[in-house]
Amino acid sequence: MFLYFSTSLAQFTGSVIFLVSPFPPFVRTTQLPGPPQTAADDIEAVPVRHPGRWVAAVVVLVVAVAMGRSMATNPNFGWGHVGHYLFDSRILHGALVTIELTVAAQAIGIVLGVLLAVMRLSPNPLVAGGSWLYVWFFRGTPVLVQVLFWYNIAALYRTISLGIPFGPAFVHINANTAITGFMTVVLALGLNEGAYMSEIVRAGIISVDEGQQEAALSLGMTRLQTMRRIVLPQAMRVMIPPTIGVYVSTIKESALASVIGFVELLGTGMAIRDSNTGRSTGDVLLAVAAFYFVVCFALSRVGRILELRTSRDLHIRVSVDPTSLGAPE
Repeated sequence: MFLYFSTSLAQFTGSVIFLVSPFPPFVRTTQLPGPPQTAADDIEAVPVRHPGRWVAAVVVLVVAVAMGRSMATNPNFGWGHVGHYLFDSRILHGALVTIELTVAAQAIGIVLGVLLAVMRLSPNPLVAGGSWLYVWFFRGTPVLVQVLFWYNIAALYRTISLGIPFGPAFVHINANTAITGFMTVVLALGLNEGAYMSEIVRAGIISVDEGQQEAALSLGMTRLQTMRRIVLPQAMRVMIPPTIGVYVSTIKESALASVIGFVELLGTGMAIRDSNTGRSTGDVLLAVAAFYFVVCFALSRVGRILELRTSRDLHIRVSVDPTSLGAPE
């Protein structure tokens, strides 16, 4: 008997196999299936074609060129007078009044929005229900209706009294004297903006982890201190983008003041239009629209800068190495 050693299966099992047989070894090997061996140079990358995008781009370009050509060649727009009205003292004064309206309304909206958001998150059902009712009412009614309501408030309440509820009144104000055109627009826009701001603030507060509030309360901080020092600074990062959107909407909604005869930017433009008998109104409206666009665009850019700044500060705080601050490894 002859002893033969075979290691042909070692490539499959990883070990040497000894076969004892009187006959010469005969082992049939089979190649295992695997991925095809293809050189990288043999692969030809073909970019994916998107014909729909090209068609859409051509359609948009054709429409834009057609509209631009129509506006540029239409003499009724009065392009020669647009530059004159852009620097007209009456238009500039109207733009200043519009900015004053929006700033005052935004101040009311911010304060009222934060208050309503905190009330909405209160565990007291009456407090939370009152906030929900306010938001539901002002978000469910048109702004123009609210402007007309405050403009005609004297027809409902000729005298506004301030004092103890169900008790004596200490201050009596004539509604016609107190609710002027400026105050009418500020109240309408501010109260309406407060409803939207409350939902924005509430969403920002909810985005902060509840564990941080619990940790602050466990350290002895009150709910007001926790909200002011812990929650609201972190919620600002979430609140900035929608807040800027609300501000831009308030600037454009201030044009509703012209309905009640209050002279702001649009009201000034309409007064100039009425004085220019026999001329086109396109030049005045283009100048007014240009001011609205510039103010809204500038505000949008400021909001974008604030958003990037807060995101960068958050990224820096998160990426700091704890060992560099003296914390134990």
